[in-house]
This record gives sequence, C-alpha cells and structure tokens, in this order.
Amino acid sequence: MTTMTETKPKKLAVEHHGSAGSRVFDVLNVVALVGLALITVLPLIYVLAASLASEPEIAARPFFLWPEKVVTEAYEYIFATPTFIRSLLTTVVVTAVGMVVQVMLTFTMAYPLAKRYLPGRTLVLNLVIFTMVFSGGMIPTYLVVRDLGLLDSYWALILPLAINPFYLIIVKSFFQELPQALEEAARIDGCNEMGVFLKIVLPLSKPIIATFSLFYAVAIWNDYMSPLLYISDPDKWTLQILVRQLIATDPAAALSQMDRTWVPPEQGVKFAIIVIATLPILFFYPFLQKHFAKGVLIGGVKE
Repeated sequence: MTTMTETKPKKLAVEHHGSAGSRVFDVLNVVALVGLALITVLPLIYVLAASLASEPEIAARPFFLWPEKVVTEAYEYIFATPTFIRSLLTTVVVTAVGMVVQVMLTFTMAYPLAKRYLPGRTLVLNLVIFTMVFSGGMIPTYLVVRDLGLLDSYWALILPLAINPFYLIIVKSFFQELPQALEEAARIDGCNEMGVFLKIVLPLSKPIIATFSLFYAVAIWNDYMSPLLYISDPDKWTLQILVRQLIATDPAAALSQMDRTWVPPEQGVKFAIIVIATLPILFFYPFLQKHFAKGVLIGGVKE
C-alpha cells in the first residue's frame, strides 16, 4: 500500500508536466501559424490598399494597409478599356471549358484504370507514373502543339495539360475504394459500364470532383507560360499575360486605351489588375472548402 501511495504523486506530476508541455507546444503553434498568416495576408492587403490609393500616396508611403483617401480611378480606367474586358472574358471561358475537359478526361481515364481485370492496366499505369518523373520539355511540347495546328488557339491552353498524372493516381485510388457491391448491383439491374460510371460512381465522387475542379481551375486561371508560348495574337491574350504586359510596359499601351487624354494612374493600375486577377479564385474557394480536405484525403488515405 505504501508503494502505491508513493507512486501516485509522481504519476500526477508527470501528467501535469505533460499538459504544461502540451500548452507550450500549442502556444508556439499558434504563434507560428499567426506569423505565417500575416506573411501571407499582409501583402494582399497592401496590394488592395495601393489599388485604391492615389499615385502620390503610393510613391510617398512604402507600405500601408489602407489609403488616406480612397480613389477608384485605377478601376474605372481598367473597366473602361475593351482590352481588359476581352482578356477577362477570355480567361473565364478558357478556365470554365478547360476545367470541364480536364476533369472529364481525368475521371474517364481513372475509372477503367481502377479495374484490376483491365488488360494492359499495369503498362498504362507505369507510363502514367513515368510522365510524373520525366517530360518532353518546353521545346518538344511547343513543336507538338505547332504540328497539331494549335498555335494561336485556345485549345493550346487546355489540351497539353489536360490530364495531371498525380491527380489521375489519386482519383484512381478513390475509385478503387468504392464498394464493389454497388457496381455489381447496378450491373444486375441492367447497367452497362457507362451507366455504372455515370449513375453510381460519379454521384459518389462529388467531394473529389469539387476538389480537382478547383485544382484544375486555379491552374488554368494562373497559367502564364502556356499563353506566353502559344498565343501571339494580342486579341487572344489571357488575363495573366495582360498583367505581365501592364507590369513590364506602359499601362496605356498594354490596355490599348483609345482616349489618350485620360492619363492612367500607372502604379494604381498595376495593383488594381492584380487584385482583379486574384479575386475570382478567392471568391469561389470558400464555397468548395467543405469538399476540399475530404476530397484530397479520401483518394490518398485508406480508412
């Protein structure tokens, strides 16, 4: 009895010490995460504030989180130019069409590869994994796009990146985890493979569809190299190329402003176009956030 009573305070002391260490660890985590959040958010707030500030204030103040006087001249100038409207619509259409095409091709390729009885499945999977490590490179890809007649075509922004091999592997793993009994019951009811895929598999795949739709949409929206390489017609510029032209050259020349009497706020226009190019993704992400974590983990971690 004496030994038992003597060991109790030691055990309580160990538990107390562990809880204190846990609290310190939590505090350090919070401090680190808040610091990383500030590093991420503060530049965004500065860009937004600078887009609403006057040119003298931008030149006089190296960093600020809100302008002394809100000025919307930069946004008025941008939305008054046909070049910007055309580039924005082009980017929206290319992103929407490209997202649908890429998700459709990824899922239709992943579904048969999830079937172990598919002839040649191992060979195809090895080829997919090979492309994750090795690629043709920029020049061979450009030659392929040119020989296919896709230069100065919007399809050049979609088809070369139509299937991401890493996403394909995750979607394949997700399909393999679906209950086989559901597919067998559908086949007994008369469904063919396409019917099983459309009526059984896809409705069960909403979280992962939402996740990879977001991934593909963000990749297309932010894509800078593809339009730079394949699009030479200024009338077909995407928003990212326009942002580059605005930052690297004179804003009036990049936007092809017809009214030359209207002198644009040079720095304000650059900040405003960055805000406009970033907002759509920030707007749609909260609506897909509930599917985001589940969609990423569900295809890569077995329960």
